[in-house]
Amino acid sequence: DVQLVESGGGSVQAGGSLRLSCAASAFSLCMGWFRQAPGKEREAVAAHYTGTATTYVADSVKGRFAISQDNVKNVLYLQMDSLQPEDTAMYYCAAGGASGLDPCTFSDSNYWGQGTQVTVS
Repeated sequence: DVQLVESGGGSVQAGGSLRLSCAASAFSLCMGWFRQAPGKEREAVAAHYTGTATTYVADSVKGRFAISQDNVKNVLYLQMDSLQPEDTAMYYCAAGGASGLDPCTFSDSNYWGQGTQVTVS
């Protein structure tokens, strides 16, 4: 099993920054960050597929959030700048896998962390 532990969440004012970390017992080629606000569905924020060095960033956070990873320390990061109240959510990291022809997908059957809360006021 892969263990994922997020940290770095907290409360900030609009315009502020936070950096989330996800310590992984092992990396998948496909790693990502998701978030879920109360009453809303979980949404993908950013993902990185090492196989082709491809990065996905949701339009809602493009230009403000950046995903990166330290392959030596097995830590996944999410740098969040210019935070807005609508970014308030529980943030989760996940280790995805291939499904069919898609080399990087995420589902409930993949590995997920316990989440870290981000509150922007």
